[in-house]
Amino acid sequence: MFSKILGDVPSDVESARADMIALVLRLSLGSVFVIGGWWKLSRALSPEHADALVSRYMAADGYINTFFQQYLFTGGIGDFLTPLGFLILLSAFELMSGLALMAGLFTRALSFFYAFLMWSFVIALPVVTATGYPADTISHFSPALLVQIRDVGLSGMFLVLFHLGSGTFSLDRKIFDRGWAQRQTDWDRYGLLLRLSVAVVFLVGGFFAGYGHIKAFVPIPVLLILVGLLLASGHLVRVAALSAFLIVAWYCFGKISFDATLWNNLNAIKRELAYLGATAVLVAAGGGKAFRPGALLSAPQAALLGRNEAK
Repeated sequence: MFSKILGDVPSDVESARADMIALVLRLSLGSVFVIGGWWKLSRALSPEHADALVSRYMAADGYINTFFQQYLFTGGIGDFLTPLGFLILLSAFELMSGLALMAGLFTRALSFFYAFLMWSFVIALPVVTATGYPADTISHFSPALLVQIRDVGLSGMFLVLFHLGSGTFSLDRKIFDRGWAQRQTDWDRYGLLLRLSVAVVFLVGGFFAGYGHIKAFVPIPVLLILVGLLLASGHLVRVAALSAFLIVAWYCFGKISFDATLWNNLNAIKRELAYLGATAVLVAAGGGKAFRPGALLSAPQAALLGRNEAK
């Protein structure tokens, strides 16, 4: 086991392994939206919980800022769309698309769509940025990019899945005969994107630990920073990824409450399920050799400008 973790870093993965990577990413990313979609939809359709759900999303410390509330719910669009209707449509789409991702149906189209949609959660977050606001103002004070950094990481994971495709174990393969993996997949590029997608979450959690709404999986900032730096550097990626997996798993364990329902517990850790999947992939496949400090020092021109192909 340790020889595998500390062993050579592959630049390519064969089709069988690429299929397994796609499967793990599909299941872990799809579960985020199945859980979140069902949790919101069940409340949006419940007379007892609908008002509280709308209030939570539209609050000053909610998820949709004033700009987008005015854009969506006033004027021409507002004549047809209400906050509750918007949440019902959003939740239903999340649920159905999450199920499709897990089954491997329309994987590339959904991955491409979600890779950009994840940034809308950053853009729409209510944040107080004006100087002089009282400290007890109820809103997000940390920059939206830092608060929603996990969604930024999910965006990178979706781009990896988009390039890999659905894989053999999918409805795309069974129904449309699509989604086959290449015989050799260039893992340097995809491994780089995947490790950076995880690294950025750990770096933000470590450097900004203690600030409002910043996600830190454990109260040891230096540990998060170390794991993030190793992942970003591309060195000892398997060791760092295994550490990240255990840290996220420990965080998930701590979020479980025996007083809460199964769906409430799952909703509390839904994004973390994707990070468990991504770190498991990095443990198995490594993070590629692209943009590692060692390569930058030994061959800076090739690392920064690309290889000079012989004519």
